[in-house]
Amino acid sequence: MLVHQILKSKGDDAVITVTPDTRVSDAAGVLAERRIGGLVVSQDGTTADGIVSERDIVRSLALRGNSCLTETVEQIMTRNPVCCSREDSSDAVLSRMTDGRFRHMPVVEDGKLVGIVTIGDMVKARLMELSMEKDALEGMIMGH
Repeated sequence: MLVHQILKSKGDDAVITVTPDTRVSDAAGVLAERRIGGLVVSQDGTTADGIVSERDIVRSLALRGNSCLTETVEQIMTRNPVCCSREDSSDAVLSRMTDGRFRHMPVVEDGKLVGIVTIGDMVKARLMELSMEKDALEGMIMGH
């Protein structure tokens, strides 16, 4: 399955972004309100300058305490995040996520942010593929 198929199945293709000067506490509020695990950090809303996740916030809290909540996401974000394109396969994206130990990947085309996929999206796509393969094999065995 290709990334563009996964994005289409998600329905809402809007990517929630924050600017680098967003306070960490505000980013945490957006994550909680939207029930998501990561935000793309973008100066102009069209590029993926960084990514900030729940893990980044928790690590920052553990290292610096509550004072990190008044800092900006630019101070804790992962810069130059690994991105994929709409034409990448789910297997390739899942492999990069697993190898890199991250769970969110911006989708970029011609330098512009067009979506975001999560490791959950990739696992769901893979399970759907396996189910279709199983059904096809059962059909062949049964002579259908």
